[in-house]
Amino acid sequence: MIFGVLNQKGGVGKTTLSVNLAACFARAGARVLLIDADPQGSALDWAAARQGPPLFSVVGFPRATIHKEISQLGQGYDHIIIDGPPRVTDLARSAIMASDVVVIPVQPSPYDIWAAEEVVKLIAEAHIYKENIKSVFVVNRKITNTAIGRDVRDALAAYPIRVLDASVAQRVVFAEAAAQGQAIFEIDPAGPAVAEIEAVAAELMEYAK
Repeated sequence: MIFGVLNQKGGVGKTTLSVNLAACFARAGARVLLIDADPQGSALDWAAARQGPPLFSVVGFPRATIHKEISQLGQGYDHIIIDGPPRVTDLARSAIMASDVVVIPVQPSPYDIWAAEEVVKLIAEAHIYKENIKSVFVVNRKITNTAIGRDVRDALAAYPIRVLDASVAQRVVFAEAAAQGQAIFEIDPAGPAVAEIEAVAAELMEYAK
């Protein structure tokens, strides 16, 4: 399965979600490839910061030919995560075309909800060429017990894209893990962040069927 994690707005936690979803799938025994398609190379930086053996493969491929080369790049892997670029470009279009499911992380903020329109348009364009592309919103970096955290689902209902029931809260452990090139389950295996990522991964896999 190929999951493209995209949102044209920066700072939504794209790389954090990509890395930890990849780690979650790998922890379950799958062979996982994380493709860093963001020219900023944040996922590659994460991999470079890691001291221990890799949890999964990470390659940099910020080129607008991902959809043409994904079958060769992903040969032998069970799941591929594409950490997409933060702008609407040919590279973003290519990452969408390469994906089975486009995962759109959205922070519970009006700016993020408005900005989601751009990636929704790109997905609609891609449907013309690849009808079976699926797409979902994931509420990410949610601040618990706030009105905007609760209302974001209603606001996203304006778009013709499903919002996952599972969501991910804003937690310091994500930054702590990233600084060490680790996944959150290595930092706090029994913590709520791990449970949230596992819930998102399980729902994505169910939706992707």
